[in-house]
Amino acid sequence: MDYTLFQIVVILCIGLTAGVLGGMLGIGGSIIMIPALAILFHSADPESQHLYQASAMAVNVAVSLPAALRHRKAGVIRRDLFVVLLPAAAVAIVLGVMVSNQVSGQMLRRLFAIFLAYAAFSDLLSMIRKAPEHAPDLARVTPLRSATIGGVMGGAAGVLGIGGGVVGIPLMRVLCRLPLRQCIGASSAVMCMTAVVGASLKIGTLEQHGYAPIDAVKLAALLVPTAIVGGRLGAGLTHKLPLDVIRVALIVLLLLASWRMASL
Repeated sequence: MDYTLFQIVVILCIGLTAGVLGGMLGIGGSIIMIPALAILFHSADPESQHLYQASAMAVNVAVSLPAALRHRKAGVIRRDLFVVLLPAAAVAIVLGVMVSNQVSGQMLRRLFAIFLAYAAFSDLLSMIRKAPEHAPDLARVTPLRSATIGGVMGGAAGVLGIGGGVVGIPLMRVLCRLPLRQCIGASSAVMCMTAVVGASLKIGTLEQHGYAPIDAVKLAALLVPTAIVGGRLGAGLTHKLPLDVIRVALIVLLLLASWRMASL
């Protein structure tokens, strides 16, 4: 696929925005990239949804890796949670990609629009309820809880092409009773590894949807540079800015993207 200069500039801006929000909130950035690409290329074949998801999964590696390193430096990644989350999410993301390959691009787009609305309302509800921040010494991290969260994260990531953090972080807070920043750190650390697995499989199977693997690689290559910059910036801001302000902005973006994708 060839892109105009205007499209390249917009793609670079999409990568930067997704990187900042993904690194800041531990969500990978796909929930920004995928709807933005679908809207930018709204006249494209509906099967292009598979292409956007494949590219976004590859970019998730670039977004989550620098973010994970920053969170590790800040000391918010729990090893007992990570060592169970990772294998569970890795297995689930493979299964998720296999399921997504059996679904039409148009249906995936509709599912993604529904998911965006769910994510926005779920986050809004949690803010309204103002759930208290859990103290680290009250955590309930067990292998079963961690594996369950990892399975849900990986499955959602594989089917929808997302990082999985937007699903996993709320689950970690509820099931494991962890502070928000520890949830964000664990999410970023898991995603920078599972995204490699998911992206490789999704890109490798793109031909069955009418696209060559190189198409996803080219698109990801345009998104990655600014996504890396944004990911590092966002991870640093996690420990400086009030997260509720960022969450409100993200909720608005998710609702707008959901409405626009549903009408494509």
